[in-house]
Amino acid sequence: MGAAGRDFHDFQTFFVTHPEFRVCGFTAAQIPFIDARSFPHELAGPGYEEDLPIYPEERLAELIRNLSIDFVFFAYSDLSHEEVMHRASLVQAAGAGFALLGPKQTQLTASRPVIAVTAVRTGAGKSPLTQWLARHLRSRSVRPGVIRHPMPYGNLRDQRVQHFETVADLDRFRCTIEEREEYEPYLEEGIPVFAGVRYAEILDVAGRQSDVILWDGGNNDTPFVRPDLWIVVADGLRPGHETTYYPGETNFRSADVIVISKASAASPESLQKFRTHANSLNPDAAIIEADLVLTCDDEEQLRGRHVLVIEDGPTLTHGGMASGAGMEVAGRSGVASIVDPRHHAVGTIAETLKAFPHLGPVLPACGYSDEQIRDLSETICRSDAEIVIDGSPARLERLLEIPQRIVNVRYRFEQRSGPDLAGLVSDRLTTWATEREGETDESDHSQHGV
Repeated sequence: MGAAGRDFHDFQTFFVTHPEFRVCGFTAAQIPFIDARSFPHELAGPGYEEDLPIYPEERLAELIRNLSIDFVFFAYSDLSHEEVMHRASLVQAAGAGFALLGPKQTQLTASRPVIAVTAVRTGAGKSPLTQWLARHLRSRSVRPGVIRHPMPYGNLRDQRVQHFETVADLDRFRCTIEEREEYEPYLEEGIPVFAGVRYAEILDVAGRQSDVILWDGGNNDTPFVRPDLWIVVADGLRPGHETTYYPGETNFRSADVIVISKASAASPESLQKFRTHANSLNPDAAIIEADLVLTCDDEEQLRGRHVLVIEDGPTLTHGGMASGAGMEVAGRSGVASIVDPRHHAVGTIAETLKAFPHLGPVLPACGYSDEQIRDLSETICRSDAEIVIDGSPARLERLLEIPQRIVNVRYRFEQRSGPDLAGLVSDRLTTWATEREGETDESDHSQHGV
């Protein structure tokens, strides 16, 4: 059971090396337009002579019966514990076993030091933190290479290994809006990004071109690569999610460093709840409070205008947030009104807004296909908005054909309290280098003895 990421990785790291299992296919959820595909047999390893089908998750019970399935392995993220167990109950009611793989079965080992940034929930602020880390390392003449959690929503054969160096590479790989949201901020600063389907090969390519690997996690998934320093971001505005979401709680319990983001906007009670849970579940973790500082292209021009607000898509949809950074900027800028996109939405955008009734009067930046990007443009064109506030990390003006001017909102990580994160990173990298020197010395002594 997957969503075009963890499922493919688990298959290639565990099942390919355990021939006693025979994988009959995948189910897809969370992301639209990804179930009308198949997984290439040449990426599946020996014993698979045909592509593996990908089905809608809605067909799961039927598939268990018709394909005589013995086990269903759950392999995606950002669900409540209750939702995960509902799926387990469905699987067991159909007669199969329900299983979860862990880091020991699926994590790769790098030849370079790895700093992983994951989260309790999607939309917590892990990418701004990872971008800060990349800038910090580069300012000290250390070459960072960012490996991004997979988003292979297109042709899987073409997406085996993706290496992004410039914004033009986003067009070359026909990236969706969600991919652009994650990759573009790095590329604008000249920091390479690696992603795709075959993470063993991706890790090899990134390791040859980088001094330090930064794992930028997707949703609240656990890292595909064993981290030397594991930083986990908890959203200060969503207290309690660190013990009620999968695998967010796994991240929270595993972290070397817990960063409570959006701390200035959180209540003292919320911050204390995070600390209480950290002291109980992971007492050895360092705790840092931080903010996501919002900047805007030209905030003054928003005053007194009718605006339409676009937000980061996954944060609103399976992330469960009603709004995001764009709405916060609109609220502090003295706009005349917020245009409700639900009155103007067409096609797949209208379907998305209907599927997520918790949303406020904001437009999720959904663009998983050319058709959906056209629907997004038409929805904006049909509105009477004077200006569009783009609170997504993507540069939507490069993709959307609309008459309105787009004002971009950006996030910047800023530490507020706790031990110095830059110092923690430096200490861990020094420890890694010392350990490697020790391994080299032991190897040299062993070779001399032989």
